[in-house]
Amino acid sequence: MDKKMFKKMADTIRFLGLDMIQKANSGHPGVVLGLADIAVVLSQHLRHNPKNPKWLNRDRLVFSGGHATGLIYSLLYLWGYDVSLEDLKEFRQFGSKTPGHPEYGHTPGVEITTGPLGQGVANAIGMAMASKYAARLLNTETTKIIDHNVYCLCGDGDLEEGISYEACALAGRFELDNLIMIYDSNHITIEGDTSLAWNEDVKRRFEAQNWDVTEVNGHDYEDIDAALRWAKKRKKPVLIIAHTTIAKGSCKYEGDPHSHGAPLGEDDIRCAKEKAGFPPDEQFYVPEDVLVRFRCAVEKGELAEREWKKLITESPYKEQNEILQRLQNPDFDAIEWPEFEAGSMIATRDSNGKILNAIAKALPAFVGGSADLAPSNKTYLQGMGDFPNGKNFHFGVREHAMGAICNGMAAYGLLIPFNATFFVFSDYQKAAVRIAALSKLKNYFIWTHDSIGVGEDGPTHQPIEQLTTFRALPQFYTFRPADATENVECWKVALQLDKPCGFVLSRQKLKTLKPQRDFGEPRFGGYIIKKRDNAVLTLIATGSEVMLALQAGCHLEEKGINANIVSMPCMELFLEQDKEYQDTVIDPKTKVLAIEAGAGIEWYRFADDVISMENRFGASGKADVLFKEYGFTIENIIIKAQSLLG
Repeated sequence: MDKKMFKKMADTIRFLGLDMIQKANSGHPGVVLGLADIAVVLSQHLRHNPKNPKWLNRDRLVFSGGHATGLIYSLLYLWGYDVSLEDLKEFRQFGSKTPGHPEYGHTPGVEITTGPLGQGVANAIGMAMASKYAARLLNTETTKIIDHNVYCLCGDGDLEEGISYEACALAGRFELDNLIMIYDSNHITIEGDTSLAWNEDVKRRFEAQNWDVTEVNGHDYEDIDAALRWAKKRKKPVLIIAHTTIAKGSCKYEGDPHSHGAPLGEDDIRCAKEKAGFPPDEQFYVPEDVLVRFRCAVEKGELAEREWKKLITESPYKEQNEILQRLQNPDFDAIEWPEFEAGSMIATRDSNGKILNAIAKALPAFVGGSADLAPSNKTYLQGMGDFPNGKNFHFGVREHAMGAICNGMAAYGLLIPFNATFFVFSDYQKAAVRIAALSKLKNYFIWTHDSIGVGEDGPTHQPIEQLTTFRALPQFYTFRPADATENVECWKVALQLDKPCGFVLSRQKLKTLKPQRDFGEPRFGGYIIKKRDNAVLTLIATGSEVMLALQAGCHLEEKGINANIVSMPCMELFLEQDKEYQDTVIDPKTKVLAIEAGAGIEWYRFADDVISMENRFGASGKADVLFKEYGFTIENIIIKAQSLLG
């Protein structure tokens, strides 16, 4: 091991990062300096191809501390990804390839969007689980089509977050021996030493969660290298506790919490460069011999990928290759969708269970599970086994980690995951849902028990504001189907979307409507389910309230008031349609009344008035009693309609 060269490589990373942050006058220098030595050694172990960032059998590297972008982008440039020195100089600038935190799909080589601490830990565990599932399908005793590792770099903040407890417990339960997490233990938080609020024994914590743990000097190259070699041979997930110094190499700020989130200043950078033997006044300087060493990743990566491609193309295991093709190219036309008889009574959570089973039966890539609620969510995939030997993932009562783990599975590149819980507990998932939307990850969130229809469990379990919250989320589609048939149509659309979706489903049984529509289709987000001549009123509803709107429309007709009835299972899809379609569904010449058992604020963009829960929580009681008490009745709709029409 050439320690002098390793030091020169590490210092190159350090000063590229410092120059980026100084030029932007914004960023996090402390972690760049503290992790540079680990990054150099990890470079020697990482199997990846900078010329093909999507190579399936590459090692995954997740930076859970997403604020370490000065380090991340320096590495991507040095390794030879499509990130240039000019991109580094545009760090944190509008429209650049190098934003303040890493964004999946935006910068080549970034495996997942991170920044909210702890998310990356769970994402990495999701990738490791996806790898295990794929390996079970594709590998034989003699041919290993999937045999890579997942690495995760995390810090004190990541491990303080509750999501890391949830996710790491699951990794230990399933003995994910393809997962290596390196913990940058510098004992520093923004407010000072970690002991201000945290003093747990991390080693014992992870050992108790069934991990193998070792400790190293995070600035000793041989120590780090030995730990990585040891980790790759273990039969459990591994935590490497790397004791580091924040802002290592700084003249003024080494070990100082002030180095976390602000530029160090030109004087300190000049001093640090001079101390390391680098040109003190030259910015973005990369020694030629250092660049050659890092760029070996290209040659090594292309060779590794060529050998892998030879393996899968020349392998005599035809069945494995066919499965790989089906994973990479899911055939949605192969799904035998369930049919539901008009007039039958079935909760949308129940019809959804049949739909999930039909999809999973047809698509090897479709997998998922529930946060210990599969019997209530109706999400168990019958006869398809349990992870790691099957499609059902048991997440335990870990909603936040479940969402983020499935984000990791979606980003892995082979799987189409779903996850399920009660809708009110989507609050625990919000950060993961937001990352899924920001990253456009094909992750399906199943949320049952959708309203005050939950009944006797009371307001703690009755979602009110959640629908409004998720409809406000960019790049996310929220479906609340009116019945079993509409549920099928919504899934047909959702599977074609390359963005995350939420399905909000009833606990109570709903009447299955006739499949005929008077205008439009569910795939457009909203449509007229009952059209009347000379209509003066439009009633819009979703979910269980659609039948109520239909019934009210009939009573209004008897009173000489013609009303069109609109079902809008996905507001986001409806808003994507052209204005001509929207105006045909919601006739601008009519008064508009929306009906939904939620907060309902968003309906005012279409409606003159809204029957909703407004600013009230629900209560404990039978569902039919609650709907009556809160105004979701034919009588109240008639009163509101007559008031609107004067």
